[in-house]
Amino acid sequence: MTDDNAANPLLSMLDSDLQLPDFEAIAPAHAEPAIDTLIADARRTIDDCLATDAAPTWDNLVAPIEAAEDALERAFSPVAHMHAVMDSPEWRAAYQACLPKLTAFSSEVGQNSALYDAIARLADSAHYETLTAGRQRVITHMLRDFELAGVALADDDKKRYAEIAQRRSTLSTLFQQNLLDATQAWSKHLTDESALAGLPDSARDLLAQNAAQKELDGWLITLDAPSMLAVLTHADDRGLRAEVHEAFATRASDAGPSGGEFDNSAVMDELLALRHEAAQLLGFADYAEQSLATKMADTPEQIESFLLDLAERSAAPAHAELDALRELAAADGVDALAAWDVGYYAEKLKQARYDFSDEDLRPYFPAHAVIDGLFQVVSRLYNVAINPRPDVATWHEDVTVYEIRDAADTVRGVFYLDPYARRGKRDGAWMHPFQNRRLTGTGVQTPLAFLTCNFAPPVGDKPALLTHGEVTTLFHEFGHGLHHMLTAVDEASVSGISGVEWDAVELPSQFMENWCWHRESLDLFAAHYETHAALPDTLFDKLVAARNHMAGWQMLRQVEISLFDLRLHRGFDPARGAAVMATLAAVRAEVAPLAQPAYNRFPHAFMHIFAGGYAAGYYSYKWAEVLSADAFAAFEETGLFDAATGQRFKTEVLERGATRSAMDNFVAFRGREPAIDALLRHSGLVESRAA
Repeated sequence: MTDDNAANPLLSMLDSDLQLPDFEAIAPAHAEPAIDTLIADARRTIDDCLATDAAPTWDNLVAPIEAAEDALERAFSPVAHMHAVMDSPEWRAAYQACLPKLTAFSSEVGQNSALYDAIARLADSAHYETLTAGRQRVITHMLRDFELAGVALADDDKKRYAEIAQRRSTLSTLFQQNLLDATQAWSKHLTDESALAGLPDSARDLLAQNAAQKELDGWLITLDAPSMLAVLTHADDRGLRAEVHEAFATRASDAGPSGGEFDNSAVMDELLALRHEAAQLLGFADYAEQSLATKMADTPEQIESFLLDLAERSAAPAHAELDALRELAAADGVDALAAWDVGYYAEKLKQARYDFSDEDLRPYFPAHAVIDGLFQVVSRLYNVAINPRPDVATWHEDVTVYEIRDAADTVRGVFYLDPYARRGKRDGAWMHPFQNRRLTGTGVQTPLAFLTCNFAPPVGDKPALLTHGEVTTLFHEFGHGLHHMLTAVDEASVSGISGVEWDAVELPSQFMENWCWHRESLDLFAAHYETHAALPDTLFDKLVAARNHMAGWQMLRQVEISLFDLRLHRGFDPARGAAVMATLAAVRAEVAPLAQPAYNRFPHAFMHIFAGGYAAGYYSYKWAEVLSADAFAAFEETGLFDAATGQRFKTEVLERGATRSAMDNFVAFRGREPAIDALLRHSGLVESRAA
């Protein structure tokens, strides 16, 4: 390593399989030089592998290339992460400088005919038959990915395909940056306390803290989730709810208070056109068909049928729920229930039916106790220990680093938990693989992960107090983390979540949510933050009774979004254009129980499909929920913490990665293919198919 490389923390951390990045030392200026160096190294590695006259083997072809690409991913992950959680002009510029180079290199490798031919010769060789199932799967995936990158195209089409890939990458980045800027551009400053009528103390304290951080008196509403949701759920002032709803529902669009300033309209149109063009270059009818090459589902028709069946089962309860909201609203003099009323009256309905509010639970879910309880649940399920690493540098004082050790005291994974919302941090919750498990020349490279949430932060002397929904979000994201970190696979491209069919990726995450609904697991952490009293039976019973509150409405909402995504990509007509809003309107007319206001621009903030990995795949949440509900039913049959069942799930699902199909993993755990019954039962929809 040169002196320049040694001085670059993004490169020096690559000297060890488990040398954690020094986030106190990493700066935006380190990003582009590191990526330039590692792309050059990877190019040399590929050239060297192809220069040999020896027959291709795992060791002389696949392993060196996997190592070079892994180093590149490890160096770029902290850059991408800082751009997402500590955005600044400098980090944004660093990310934007690196991304085109990485995209171009990816296209270059994916369209390298000589490399493809070498991998194909390896797949046809006697040596291939001696490889483990995992390594054979890597090679099979490599050949598939070459074809999806356009390796078989004519030269002109190859060039065009690479141009499309580059532009799509740029547009996805622009989409998420527009959304972040639009989210942070709006706020509402209040000095009259009467406007806060209905808001619980926790929300008032948060809004007061928002204002104090800006050196303002009074209260400040922002579009960050904790602030926005508090207003839409609790504010008695209907005009205030309407104002916040419009600001949120028009982010990054041509409408609303910032209309046109951060508009994603043209970005979406161009992205959809480019996806369709690329799919047709590869010989697919459309992007929806292309996307299935890496999914469990067989055809778009199968997905649509699945979604419409869920819509049919959910329609009657959803409309009944809506009628109940209208009754409550009418009692308040509201003649026509509007979108900004739904959350408010849904909360009122919950209180009326169950004598229960999410706010009643907050004192029993201090964030530090919930995190510790999550670790206890996981420890009991999988016989692992999770402990903090206070010696590791982080990017913010809210971030804590932990390591997972198994029964043999082997480190199985390390993760960074960043739980609270703040300015410059992308909205939402996610797990991002930072470093994959893989076998190296010096041993096993330990998986590393970033776990990110956007909970309301601590206010004053109070700890952060979570809603039950936020508790389930934390369990969900940690399910992804366990899938990534508990893998026992030694090949990076099929270890953890890598290479897993995309519509099965949500299985381990949704599976973990189930432990948030049972007394035996809640008793590990649900205690009052001041008195330390356990969650009372009366509150627990109300929580369980209200579990399926608005379940039909929520199911239809997910079906609506999933159908919109599928049809947007399945029915694209270049002559007509993307028709984003027209497609959404048609889907809503078919399945949505309540009309949305004309200003609603939901697609303009739909990160999952325009700047994430879920394009033509948002249905995966419901698809994988069938798997996760059925998998959890095994614990309902044997016991919530049954050791044998937990070990079997760990061995057959979490540890397997993509060394075999997701269906094979499920069958190995459950003994049969998945059934929808458990999902319908958990959702309260067993008897709810419409006539």
